[in-house]
Amino acid sequence: MEIKYCWRCKMEIPMLDKEEFAIASKLYSNGFKTIKADGQGRFKELLDYYNGLTGFGETEPNAIMHHSLEQIGPDCENCGKPYRTPKAKLCAACGNNRVITK
Repeated sequence: MEIKYCWRCKMEIPMLDKEEFAIASKLYSNGFKTIKADGQGRFKELLDYYNGLTGFGETEPNAIMHHSLEQIGPDCENCGKPYRTPKAKLCAACGNNRVITK
């Protein structure tokens, strides 16, 4: 887990590493397989896992699914916020053109 800027949430947020996100994805998938009579609590295991791991207090299960370090790019050389994707060539935050070396 690492704290990074999330362009969707517009704030610093705990992002999950590959192993942590794999567990979260499985819990998210299990939530869809769970039938609750009141329609609530389907994603309780996911929220408990993420909140216990990060101490953040997330209430929206869908938000957790885009808080993955593998889904964002490296930090911008100019502003320090991460590029939106690993392949992004332009920083959406400051407009910096990324130099990609092979």
